[in-house]
Amino acid sequence: MKVGVLGSGLMGKEVVRDLVTSPNVSAVGLADVDLYRAQKVCEQLESAKLTAYQVDANNLNELENFMKQFDVIINALFYTFNETVAKTAIKVGVNSVDLGGHIGHITDKVLKLAEEAKKAKITIIPDLGVAPGMINILSGYGASKLDNVRSIKLFVGGIPLRPEPPFQYNHVFSMEGVFDHYTDPSFIIRNGVKQEIPSLTEVEEIHFEKFGPLEAFHTSGGTSTLSISFPNLEELEYKTIRYPGHAEKFKFLIDLNLTRKGFKVDINGMKVSPREVFLKVLDPIVELGEKDDVVLLRVIVSGLKDGKPCKRQYEMVTYKEKKTTAMARATANTISVVAQMIGNGTIKDKGVLPPEQIVPGDLYIKEMAKRGVNIKEC
Repeated sequence: MKVGVLGSGLMGKEVVRDLVTSPNVSAVGLADVDLYRAQKVCEQLESAKLTAYQVDANNLNELENFMKQFDVIINALFYTFNETVAKTAIKVGVNSVDLGGHIGHITDKVLKLAEEAKKAKITIIPDLGVAPGMINILSGYGASKLDNVRSIKLFVGGIPLRPEPPFQYNHVFSMEGVFDHYTDPSFIIRNGVKQEIPSLTEVEEIHFEKFGPLEAFHTSGGTSTLSISFPNLEELEYKTIRYPGHAEKFKFLIDLNLTRKGFKVDINGMKVSPREVFLKVLDPIVELGEKDDVVLLRVIVSGLKDGKPCKRQYEMVTYKEKKTTAMARATANTISVVAQMIGNGTIKDKGVLPPEQIVPGDLYIKEMAKRGVNIKEC
């Protein structure tokens, strides 16, 4: 199969690293608006399968000409491009997957393309990172082992192995995305009622082997498409894991309007965005750089089996390996594995399909284990 990758940033690079070592992948195209950056990745990975392309994703002609050369497209661009890439995939008749971004209803817009994707006889799977992504696949797998699903509880955190002040946190994605997750409301289901509650709330203590006490709190976007796939849930919630005190510190900064979108203040006659200034100040402070990170994940699916209460629980602890961050290992391998399932015919259904509905959990867990990302059923 031939696979095209959009974006040669951290995630794109790690996706390509997995693809070029996969025997069923014959060719990989890596596209970036900056050709030099894509070429640098190709030089580092030294694979005859790999070719760099210059593509501006805002230029639809360039995007179409690149995408139509491949069997599957992996979209590793910022989430604001997800709808554009999905529409282009339909137009040129190529399967496509993306890393997600349920912020601003981006994934909802992709899901609305389901009938068009079916007519084009292609498969589009959105939200294929860790959260959403891995948690969706594991939720679907756990649900498949029950007769009736009542509750799904999700806990995920990418944290530094050795935390440092002031936030005990280092970012592995853009801080702008982190701000969105912290400031947008969080969707939950409680007692069968769908509702939104403020992010950074309902902080609880959580422990993992070798890690704890940690804290977990609501953030937006994590529940993704699960409420659509499982419409009769009594309980659904997603919480982000951090070191203790993180939520309180960020809540204070949010209350000061330092992360507010579209908000400006007048300074000596100039309109200034506190959010943009804060991002510039914060980025070097919380940049991961060469530091070690770890990804912690827990998925708890509860319900009934043969008329009796039953619970399926999955856990993962993934560390940085060599120069590949833990988050990149978990994220990039997830989207690469699923893209290859589409390309090799393991996933045959056409349309726009959430991960929990279509990705075979048992095979996914086995493929991730081959890549050193071990998911345990507890």
